[in-house]
Amino acid sequence: MATASGAGDVAYSRHRTAVQTAALAVGIVFLLVGVLGFIPGVTTNYSDLGFAGHHSEAKLLGIFQVSVLHNIVHLLFGVAGLALARTVGGARNYLIGGGVIYLILWLYGLVVGQNTAANFVPLNTADDWLHLVLAIGMIALGFLTTRRRV
Repeated sequence: MATASGAGDVAYSRHRTAVQTAALAVGIVFLLVGVLGFIPGVTTNYSDLGFAGHHSEAKLLGIFQVSVLHNIVHLLFGVAGLALARTVGGARNYLIGGGVIYLILWLYGLVVGQNTAANFVPLNTADDWLHLVLAIGMIALGFLTTRRRV
């Protein structure tokens, strides 16, 4: 039998809740996407990868327009997911807050023209709709994995 300060605490402290697992998984995916954005072949038109702006013609998987800045944002978002997945509150905030950020990015992508200087990330139509899916998915994960059972 483990006591409150016994060896059982080690096993208990390593147990992840559903929200922590979800945040960790999302963070890993963002890290992977950020790294893949720098790999020629996985990213088409790699020689056209710009630092920022809509002039970057590189596309992750030949679909999603990326730039160095865009890839760095994915890497940072991934690191944030790994860090915040350490606690239940942090994981929930990462998923819901990140989902809200992606919802704002989706709206931004719809409002800002793709060939304007304001499109500094850059974003194309595929990015815009992926952002909506990410927003819905992350917010849903944040709420559904932390709801209390009656």
